[in-house]
Amino acid sequence: MESIELKRFWEQIKEELLGVLPENAHPWVYPLEVSGYDKGVLTVVTGQMMGRDLLRRSHINKMNEVLKKVTGDENSRFVIIYDESAAKTLKKETEKLQKKSAEKNLKELAMENLSNMQSASNLNLKYKFENFVVGENSKFAYSTAMAVAKNPAKKFNPLFIYGSSGLGKTHLMQAIGHYTIFNNPKLRVKYTKTEDYINDYISNSRKTNNTIENMSKFNKKYTNIDIILIDDIQFIESKIKTMDNLQYTFDSLYNKGKQIVITSDRLPKEIPTLTSALCSRFEMGLMVELTPPDLETRFEIIKKLAVENDLEFEDSALMYIAKNFTKNVRELEGAFTKVCAYAEMMEQKLSLKLAKEILKCGECDDSIDFEKIVSVAAAYYEVDVDDIKGTARGQKVSIARHISIYLCREITNQSFVNIAKFYNKKHTTIMFGYEKIKKELNTNREISTALREIRQALKLI
Repeated sequence: MESIELKRFWEQIKEELLGVLPENAHPWVYPLEVSGYDKGVLTVVTGQMMGRDLLRRSHINKMNEVLKKVTGDENSRFVIIYDESAAKTLKKETEKLQKKSAEKNLKELAMENLSNMQSASNLNLKYKFENFVVGENSKFAYSTAMAVAKNPAKKFNPLFIYGSSGLGKTHLMQAIGHYTIFNNPKLRVKYTKTEDYINDYISNSRKTNNTIENMSKFNKKYTNIDIILIDDIQFIESKIKTMDNLQYTFDSLYNKGKQIVITSDRLPKEIPTLTSALCSRFEMGLMVELTPPDLETRFEIIKKLAVENDLEFEDSALMYIAKNFTKNVRELEGAFTKVCAYAEMMEQKLSLKLAKEILKCGECDDSIDFEKIVSVAAAYYEVDVDDIKGTARGQKVSIARHISIYLCREITNQSFVNIAKFYNKKHTTIMFGYEKIKKELNTNREISTALREIRQALKLI
């Protein structure tokens, strides 16, 4: 039988064999190579000694039946031979396949890990380091987050990122997770919102059946990992039992040398009812602040969005948006998206005229600085500017000081550190004054009225 004809003949036989032999025998059939067919004897060779022995012992009768059926010769039979040269060839091929398989599995592991995190924790793929626009307000926070991603638990553990809502805390936190998944997929990463952690804890602790077992599973879920990312930790305030369990989670991970990353809208000591034990643990690592982006950074953020979406735009339109939406990135992107939607519907480019028509913002006064804000606040409360910036503690001076601090932060978007330098005070003192007004803003009519009238005097309304 010619070589080509013999191979076709063998492929027909092999196909029949795979159809009748059990699946656990298939791995031993696939590597068989035909050697010859003479006088009803089909000789096949294998580089697997175990495969030869198993086929001879358990499947030779059925194999012979298949051969007889195909050839129509009742005397047909198989001869299975072990060949050392075939074994060497098989070994080399196996090693190549294993290497390729390992590389493939590593990529698949990364994608599977990413997929699991996305479905379980709402990890957003757009929150990566390459999508984060770095400005003076975020340079240090970005650098430390990147350092943690590259060398988890080596330094900056825990990493505590704080700042007002919408400034990019979640973005940086999730960027750490994405970087780890793609560059070190063997590490187990878990992202969780504090509210989800609380609800998960309450759900497991209230189950009436096997409470101990349920809590054990809950604790393993949050401690059998290498990097934990806990978002918006301020929501844990007043949840005493959950705080106790979070302390266990923290200690378990920290003692095993695992990385902990936490975000909050304020410093640990400023979270009401946070236990001193948790507060000290959060403060034992590095705490970095994200502040509102300056004008240049805000412009670069929306310009990046415009370029990524292949939009036709005027720089003046982007600058108009950047000047008028100063509080946080979320508000800025929202305004940009609104204008883009109108531009698309009206089939126009993103122009300054369109931005003004859609957003209807007043022109910004770039001349407003700390001095002007404090001066107007002092006049409103009929106190001296020097008293506001000094150590006077009268009631009118204190409220004027806190109001002016709040407005300095809200209007200029400067960091607490820069505001503290102006007042010649500690930045924690400035933060306290800001948070005090922020908390009372919606419940204290006198404060809301004062803020509105001072803003009017500054011609911001």
